[in-house]
Amino acid sequence: MKSLQARLTAYVAARRVLGTRLEEPAKTLRHFVRFLTRKKARFITVALALEWSQQSQGVQRATWARKLSMVRQFARWLSATDPRHQVPPPRLLDVRHRRGKPYIYSDQEIGRLMAEVARLKWRSRINALTLHTLIGLLAATGLRPGEAAALEIGDVDLQAGVLIVRESKFGKSRQVPIHSSTVAALKHYAQEREQLFGHPISRRFFVSGRGTALDMGTVRCWYCRVSRACGLRKAAEGGRSGRGPRLQDLRHTFATRRLVEWYLAGCDVNVQMPKLATYLGHSSVECTYWYIEAVPALLELAASRQGGRS
Repeated sequence: MKSLQARLTAYVAARRVLGTRLEEPAKTLRHFVRFLTRKKARFITVALALEWSQQSQGVQRATWARKLSMVRQFARWLSATDPRHQVPPPRLLDVRHRRGKPYIYSDQEIGRLMAEVARLKWRSRINALTLHTLIGLLAATGLRPGEAAALEIGDVDLQAGVLIVRESKFGKSRQVPIHSSTVAALKHYAQEREQLFGHPISRRFFVSGRGTALDMGTVRCWYCRVSRACGLRKAAEGGRSGRGPRLQDLRHTFATRRLVEWYLAGCDVNVQMPKLATYLGHSSVECTYWYIEAVPALLELAASRQGGRS
């Protein structure tokens, strides 16, 4: 009988053939399989899945539920051929999904983040340059952090000033035009990367200190360190990251600023909204309208403009 590790490898391969990157779930499920191995368990049980998902302390209940959902998908796949694997039922932890309130960065805060990256000491200077360039790119384009990290060298057309985002969330691909200042920053990064590593070790545009593809968990740790250093995130006990603004909030900031600019310029935002939805890679324009509801100042601005027309 195949080991659970071998079955996990087959599961990840099957999901990726269907077009899912499955990067975070693959990493998380490896931890789960190691947990089962320590427990000398040959099959997934609801009790073990629940015990493992709640091991992390000092995190939100939604984090437990997300980990359990990854196990549920794996267990469902296993149980199709071996019913001895138990599938944890949905809503076992009774967590309702709610989108968190976005943090909208000021220009000064983004400047402080990038200045702090340059000030801190790093094991490799490419790590500092990678995070510095990533922060600038996310602020300038509203890309999802995972989309930026997944860009391959061939996806970054610096002559045309276009990024190609391939099969991102919802399996959608798109072209993202970028400003000349963004092109210049990416050119600088590419030159530094080539000087350090010569022939590329990885196909990815952004690389780690070893020249390999970025691990987004590591990038988030870098970002937490920098945001704590410049006062945007409070230090937490036990070496935990604590709560505060995230890399994802740079995307929220980009979207919110575009909407504010349109409202202040007197544009018909209903006409402009599909453009922003396409640029951001949203599944529907309704997802983009969420920003108006989520940011009180923007909602107030939208209401005042609507009232002025009535």
